[in-house]
Amino acid sequence: MAKGGRSKKRAETVFLVCQETGDYNYSIRRKPGGEKLNLKKYSPRLRKHTLHVEKKK
Repeated sequence: MAKGGRSKKRAETVFLVCQETGDYNYSIRRKPGGEKLNLKKYSPRLRKHTLHVEKKK
């Protein structure tokens, strides 16, 4: 493999934060770039599924 002028995109750790409580419930590793994640995930404090958005620490 040639060591060309390509820059490596490293996976970064981002957190999924609950919109209703502001709790950092999940952490995931993903490549930078693209849209912010908006997922319905389980919130243990509220004991139901809520919208979680991606946030960097």
